[in-house]
Amino acid sequence: MKSVSELKVRVFADGADKATMLALHREPYIKGFTTNPTLMRKAGVTDYERFAREIIEHIPDRPICLEVLADDEDEMERQAHHIASWGSNVYVKIPVTNTRREPMYKLIRRLSGQGIRLNATAVLALDQVQRSAQALKDGAPSYVSIFAGRVADTGRDPVPLMKSALELMEGNANSQLVWASPRELLNIFQADAIGCHIVTVTSDILKKIALIGKDLHELSLETVQMFYDDAARSGYKLELAPEEQPVGSVQG
Repeated sequence: MKSVSELKVRVFADGADKATMLALHREPYIKGFTTNPTLMRKAGVTDYERFAREIIEHIPDRPICLEVLADDEDEMERQAHHIASWGSNVYVKIPVTNTRREPMYKLIRRLSGQGIRLNATAVLALDQVQRSAQALKDGAPSYVSIFAGRVADTGRDPVPLMKSALELMEGNANSQLVWASPRELLNIFQADAIGCHIVTVTSDILKKIALIGKDLHELSLETVQMFYDDAARSGYKLELAPEEQPVGSVQG
């Protein structure tokens, strides 16, 4: 099994906790960072721009993906220019649709053509990949983020979809495919196996990096130990009735 350092897929840390992001910045296998309003809210971020600018100041050497907050196309465009001005390593996340089901491909094409690095986000279907790729073609460096974990949540295997997406993007020299919202460590290796360019990984999954290649018998023993220790700490007891006592047991 490959170690993280041997993977060809680039691992981007996904989150919004400043201390965790700065700690991960010290890890050479972390090649970039992504976040979104939901993660920021969960992390207790109250000032979007202040938080983003502080992260960019501390992490100027790797891509950082930051999302617009608007639902209106004109306001998305204004915000995209504003966010892009915060740093040369910023990729502005534009959703492929707004909440009114209005596609944002024209906006994506316009911004990309103006030299703004974009991350076409919230992509789940192949037609969205195709139209995003077309909009980004010949533009600034960009990413297309397929939420493979959300695809898996519907009972569908995301691997065939991701393979097809790579084929659709073959002609886009400036665009890279992102395996977003993974649900388990295995997804990193799946993304690597199919040649996906980037995989975003939350800190909860990154904590499992140490398990890569671990001996399964040792892991079995540790699991048994965990169950035993938790039962002991809980104070659980099973009092057996006399007729349930093992044959030959000594009764006091």
